[in-house]
This record gives sequence, structure tokens and C-alpha cells, in this order.
Amino acid sequence: MGVGIEVKDLNAWFGKAQVLKEINIKVGANAVTAVIGPSGCGKSTFIRCLNRMHETIPEARLSGTVHVGEMDVYKPGIIAADVRRRIGMVFQKPNPFPTMSIYDNVSAGLRLNGYHKKPELDQAVESSLRMAALWDEVKDVLKKKSGSSLSGGQQQRLCIARALAVQPELLLMDEPCSALDPISTGKIEELIFQLKAQYTVVIVTHNMQQAARVADHTGFFLMGKLIEYDKTEKLFTTPSDKRTEDYITGRFG
Repeated sequence: MGVGIEVKDLNAWFGKAQVLKEINIKVGANAVTAVIGPSGCGKSTFIRCLNRMHETIPEARLSGTVHVGEMDVYKPGIIAADVRRRIGMVFQKPNPFPTMSIYDNVSAGLRLNGYHKKPELDQAVESSLRMAALWDEVKDVLKKKSGSSLSGGQQQRLCIARALAVQPELLLMDEPCSALDPISTGKIEELIFQLKAQYTVVIVTHNMQQAARVADHTGFFLMGKLIEYDKTEKLFTTPSDKRTEDYITGRFG
């Protein structure tokens, strides 16, 4: 099952440039939360702070606290690899391992975590591909085709299956549909809606219509600050802050 997120006083920097400023937010479990805002407002940095991807960039640093369920993500002694196993991430551009088969792409994380028995791997691969709505399309070529041989939309669903295989508690998606055609986008959106039954999902999107379609709650970021966070319908119909209204009505961004 998914877990809730609580972020307190989160600040983040790249060198001397501060990109997140005093972010405070509580995200409910088993729901989809969208993060919207203009380019450069800190959306992607925010979700990268949730699973400690931010610290992989030279000169990146942060302050504040992030709790995912009972886990204090930045508590001394917490291992970043353990955090990232519990918090899966799907990136803007599909990134399957190009030389690996579909099967090996999905099972890669499991093998790294010590799973090597074929029955366990077989079951996990099938289950993950079914959750990612890809099983019926690839079940006959699992070990014959590479991940990179699939279409763009299929590759993105393969990456989602790979993230789900290690049974994370939280799934982060950084503009997962921006490089996809409308049909593939529709499949990913339908999948996101279904996944919240088992996972907490946070999605960064430039597409406000997408946020309105898939998200239970939406947060609007501007210049590194969280301007407004509310139920999606409320934020899009009667926002509390004029800057939110100006953005969603197209006055800037």
C-alpha cells in the first residue's frame, strides 16, 4: 500500500542558487498528486528531493525534513539506495536498459536486491508487466526483444513496470508523458489512475489538463515556492491565490 509524505521547511540549492524555498506540504497515501508550474519553478527538483536524487548532482544540497511513511529520508544513517528502492521514479524520457531483454529490464532491480530464483522472478515480472498494462503486448517476446525495441509508449510502461517490480511505497513520475503521442499518453494516464489503489503517486506535469484528469490534489510551484496546494478541482476552478489563477488561465508560463 502507498504511504503519505510530509515535507517540512524544505530548501534546496545548486551551488549558490536556491531553487526551493521553505516548502511545506502533506501528501495523502494512495492518491495521485500533481505538481504544476512554469519551467524552472522547482517542480522536478522537489520530487528529486523526495528520493534523494537531488544529492547526486555536484554542489547540490538541501535543508529541511522529508518523511515518507515512517521513514525520515534524510536521517543520518539512512542509506540512499534503500530510500530509492522504496521510492520508485519514472523519468521524462523512457530509459530502458538498451541491451537487456524485456524480462531482464523488469527483473534488474530484483536481482540487485538479492532475488535470483527463477519462479520468484517470473512471477514478479509478469505481475509488474500486468500492472503496467504491458503484459499482453510483450508476453510472447519477453526474452527475445530488447527494451529499446519497443515503441516509446511501451518503453515508458516498461520503465513503470521496472519501478513497480521492487514493490515501492511511493512512485514519482517526472513528466512521464511529455515525449509520447496522445494514444500512449492516454494509456499512461489510465495506468496512473489505477495505480493509486496500491501506491501513492506524485506526478510532475506541464500539462494542466493532464493534472485535472489524473490528480486528486495539485500543488502549484512558482519561483521555487509552493504557492498553493489543494484538491485538484478546487485549485483549477476557485484557486485561493491570484498567481495560481493567472497561471492556469494562461496569463503567464
